[in-house]
Amino acid sequence: MNFASVRIITDDLDRLVLFYEKVTGVLAKRPAPVFAEFVLPSCTLAIGHSQTVQQFGTDFARAADNHTVIIEFRVHDVDAEYTRLKPLVGTWVQEPTTMPWGNRSALFRDPDGNLVNLFAPVTLEALERFSSRP
Repeated sequence: MNFASVRIITDDLDRLVLFYEKVTGVLAKRPAPVFAEFVLPSCTLAIGHSQTVQQFGTDFARAADNHTVIIEFRVHDVDAEYTRLKPLVGTWVQEPTTMPWGNRSALFRDPDGNLVNLFAPVTLEALERFSSRP
């Protein structure tokens, strides 16, 4: 089994796609008007319009209603990314902070309120933990 992607459901696909294009620096692939993908070296972030979940039935997913998942991107320099993204991000939950498990982290909300964490391993233990990951 291979982990394929994480998909965010939104009522405003174009707004969220534009936001993540600016965050990731990657242009989204749009195989359909209601669906976009950011194919990154280590994962794929998919964004689907709320119309896409209607194909599964009703009440499977609700746009802008995530209270449990954090989307995480490993970056080279959390502080530099914080500075770059500060004008773009409306709500910062946590400014750059070194966490007890050895990652430097900055946490914000995307336009739909989803939590996004930018992190970089900074301690020897954290660097070792991530040394074999893409």
